[in-house]
Formats: sequence, structure tokens, C-alpha cells
Amino acid sequence: MITISLCMIVKNEENVLERCLDSVLDIVDEINIIDTGSTDNTKVIARKYTNRLFDFKWVDDFSAARNESFKKATKDYILWMDADDVVSYKDRKKFLDIKQHLDNSVDVVSMNYNLAFDEYGNVVFSSRRNRLVKREKNFCWIGEVHEYLNVYGKIEASDISITHKSVYHDSDRNLSIYQKLLKEGKKFSPRDNYYFANELFDHKMYTKAAVIYEQFLLDNKGWVEDNISSCSKLADCYHELGYRDKELNSILRSFKYDYPRPEFCCRLGYYFLEKNNFNAAILWYKLAADPSKLVVNSGFSQPTFSTWLPHLQLCVCYYKIGNNKLAYLHNEVARQYRPNDKNILSNKEFFESILEK
Repeated sequence: MITISLCMIVKNEENVLERCLDSVLDIVDEINIIDTGSTDNTKVIARKYTNRLFDFKWVDDFSAARNESFKKATKDYILWMDADDVVSYKDRKKFLDIKQHLDNSVDVVSMNYNLAFDEYGNVVFSSRRNRLVKREKNFCWIGEVHEYLNVYGKIEASDISITHKSVYHDSDRNLSIYQKLLKEGKKFSPRDNYYFANELFDHKMYTKAAVIYEQFLLDNKGWVEDNISSCSKLADCYHELGYRDKELNSILRSFKYDYPRPEFCCRLGYYFLEKNNFNAAILWYKLAADPSKLVVNSGFSQPTFSTWLPHLQLCVCYYKIGNNKLAYLHNEVARQYRPNDKNILSNKEFFESILEK
């Protein structure tokens, strides 16, 4: 059985830290917490769980803090988490099984990271992160903001999920760091430009974000998934700015990097739906709803665009062209994914009354 060191960096996390640590107490053998300047009860809470609490002066560099936390680890493997992450009960059982049976030749274990949920608790966005890493490999974090763990060797993909449950997020922090780095003359990597554009987008600075996304894509040096994501965000920018032709071109641009992803198929479906070209909309929504026809190797998952959403939109399209039977059938498929959705239930009642007649 392997041993595990939990390594975390924290600052003013009194509202979530206890919840996080409670969820991994029976998994980890050591807890290392790096505090970067808390002024609330974070350190008081941390001391209830460990005496391995260390102070680290914040220098606007997440990698520096995370690398410091990794230096404190003494066990076979390192697990990293943020204070607003938790491991659910079912995933704890899976985690304990891996701890018991993981082959020592494995250097890295990747896990799902559930980041967003709908009102019914269903996961609507998730990614994969390299979560559990062998300490003796001395893997390092890279990047001041939106840092990543540079790993190599034997990597095992697990079905364990870490769940993100954010209570509060300093929305200006990352953007401020990027702006400071620019003033200092730092040359941004392609990855830096991508995440800088994301921060501009999140702050609704769509014109500036579009410029950076365009430059990022023109440089053609980014990870393919970031390229595809940039096409989506660029389409959002142009939509907000009212440039519909550029929005369409950005959607189509994503096909340069991979087969049509469900999210882009849905976007094209909506584009034609708005133009009352229902047959074209149906084509794209059907493609989105049948992901078995798509070859997708993505590190990200957005199940909304291949499950209930395209079927609900197909319901609308078929109703518009007078095919109530198919509209009803697609609404029923959507209802399988969202059985309590009021709009879907209202559609069900409406179509059943028509079809009975």
C-alpha cells in the first residue's frame, strides 16, 4: 500500500478548509499546508488537522507556492488539492482502493475535476488533472497564474473525481497578476496568452480578449484543446460585440483542429435556428446528439451539448416544421436527462394533448 502526502496552498479559506480536510482524512497519511498570508481563522482550523503548517510569503506566483508545498512532502506520493475542493463519499472508496493496489511503477494518476453543475446537481463541465504524483520524481509546477504540473513517465487514468465547490473567488486577482507581469516586461508563453485572454473575457473585456485570442491562434503554438477552446471563446466575444459573421467563422475555425465537437454543432444549430433554417439546424443538432459519430479526444467534458440540449432543440425544430411526433420523441429523450425540468414537462403535456387529438 502506498502512502500519501496532501499538499495545499491556502489564504483566507476559513469557510471551506474544514470541509476539504474532512473529505480526505481517511485517505492521506500526512497533511502539509502552506499559508500565504491568511488574516482569518484559516490557520486555526488547519492546526486542528496537522502540525505541518508553514508560512510562505506571497509573491504573485502560484507555482512558487505549490512547489514549496511539494518540498514539505515526506510520503510516497503527493496529492494536491485546493481548499474549495472535496472528495465525495463514493470517490473516497475508489481512492482507498487505488491507495491499496496502485503499482509502484506508476508515476502519475490523473483524475476527473468536476468544475460546474446544473441546478439538478449534474456535472456540466469537467476536466482531467494530474492529481497524485510520485514524490521521488520531483515534478515541478510552472507558471505564475493558471499553473500546471509538468509530469512525465507512467501515467494512469483513474475514474476518481475531485469536486470543486467554490464559495468565494477573487475575480480580479489573476487579471491583476497578468497586468503586473506585462508592465514588468515579461514575455508571455502561448499558454499565458490563452489564460490572459480568458481573464479578459471573464471581465467582459471582449474587444481586448478577442485580440489576444486571435493572436494566440495565429501563433499556432498552443495545445490543441486550448486552440479549440479559444475558437469557442472568440465566438462568444464576437457574439457579444454583435459581429455575427466573425462569430460563425470562429465556430467553423474549430474544425481545423478536430472533428466537430458537440458544443460547436449546437452552436451551428442555434445559428441556423435563429435564421429559421430549421432543416440545417436539425442536421447540426442531430450530429451533436449522436456523439458516437464524432471522434473526440478531449481533456474536457461538457455533456450538456451531447445529451439533453440538442434533443430539446430538435424538439423545437421539428415543431417549427410541423412534425409534432418527432418533436415529442426528442422532448422525451431530453426528459430522460432532466426529468424535473419544468420546460420539458410543459412540452410533454403540450405535445401529448396535440397527439391525442
